[in-house]
Amino acid sequence: MKKLIINRRNLIRRTLAFGAATTLTGCDFDDPAHPDVADQVLTAMSHWNDDVQAALFNRHTLAPTYPASAITRPPRFNAFYSIDHAPQVDPVAWRLHLTGRIGDKQPLKLGQLRGMPQESQITRFICVEGWRVIGQWSGVRLSNVLRAINADLNARYVSFHCADGYFESIDMPSALQPQTILALDFLGAPLTAPFGAPIRLRIPTKLGYKNAKSIVAMGVTNQFPSGYWEKQGYNWFGGS
Repeated sequence: MKKLIINRRNLIRRTLAFGAATTLTGCDFDDPAHPDVADQVLTAMSHWNDDVQAALFNRHTLAPTYPASAITRPPRFNAFYSIDHAPQVDPVAWRLHLTGRIGDKQPLKLGQLRGMPQESQITRFICVEGWRVIGQWSGVRLSNVLRAINADLNARYVSFHCADGYFESIDMPSALQPQTILALDFLGAPLTAPFGAPIRLRIPTKLGYKNAKSIVAMGVTNQFPSGYWEKQGYNWFGGS
């Protein structure tokens, strides 16, 4: 279903870009000697959109929160695979491996994260497909983790790699936003496999695909890391 939505969206976007580009250029779209102008226009527009969202973003502005009565029940599973294929990660053997511009690269254990101050939030999860749910997540602020491992907070990006092969990245200002957490619990209990055990990124200021699940590695870098869906046409900044 998701692939169908992506293909349909890309078709619409390419059609619009094609029409706009033909009014701006004299290129022959059927001439293999010329680059695909539609792709060039789409790429430029996507980068422009990312830049605008980044310029408007204020890490001190909080996403809306909700009462417990607003929590969506039952919770909704979403991934690029069926729920039966959610990765099963041993929480005892699990380690968060660290790379890049980080002073202390000693892998973190789950107990270390649980030993840090915990934050709880009831926030809205917005999917790029159009649906939205409200859930309760608890965990440690990503900003506290980055400071604890002596990460370079002036670096541009924080990247994540997951047990299911997924990968994602966010800008550093979004990583330092106080509601951005490495979630350990969902609905008052430890995360289960379908919802990202043993830890996931919960970032209510961005769309759902930015909320990486079952994270096994985190990096801090100035080199653009991109993301799984971004490589298939989604915008990178992904603000909600």
